[in-house]
Amino acid sequence: MPKYYIARLSEAEQQSLKDLGDFLKRTYPAHTLRQSPLPAMMLEATAMPVLPSASQVEDLRLAASQLSGPERRAFQAEMALKYCEGNARLAERVFGWGRQTVALGLAEKRSGFICQRSQSGFSGNQRWEERYPEAAAVLVALAEAHSQQDPSFRTSIAYTRLTAAEALRQLQAQGVVDQHLPAPSTMAVILNRLGYRLRPVVKAKPQKNCPRPT
Repeated sequence: MPKYYIARLSEAEQQSLKDLGDFLKRTYPAHTLRQSPLPAMMLEATAMPVLPSASQVEDLRLAASQLSGPERRAFQAEMALKYCEGNARLAERVFGWGRQTVALGLAEKRSGFICQRSQSGFSGNQRWEERYPEAAAVLVALAEAHSQQDPSFRTSIAYTRLTAAEALRQLQAQGVVDQHLPAPSTMAVILNRLGYRLRPVVKAKPQKNCPRPT
């Protein structure tokens, strides 16, 4: 692997390195470069990646600071591939990012898998319908049997005659154990969260101030 040096080269210096590399390729055949270490080392030196300027580094560091988690790692991996040839250590020296984080972002980009921390993956209190999906499916079936679409069709909310207390009683009758049943107030919140509102079911709303036939 060539040894990289962090330096801010001017455009003239970069062009001089490019010209040197072209000269070595024209002067020394491929088998000569493999046999002689000096021209090969000089050719490797001309292949040094073009590093961003100081202002670009500051802008990229600011952009990365506005992100978090997988989005930040993906951004850092993209910049490492663009400016540092996918070298996590060089990205650490250029941008000041942790090389372990950059290496993880590069691995995520190669594999397509996103790593999650155990805290974000397993922490937090799950909703009742997520903890007990079978009981939630029974509740939805009960609510559907007592519900009706809004007669105005202006919303997807369904009105139901099923109260929270009645829902608890019917869930018990369906064989749901008491340990899995929430409080009546929580059951009302669950019904609302599932898209059901307690309201008398009517066929249609009567029109007001209808003109009398003449």
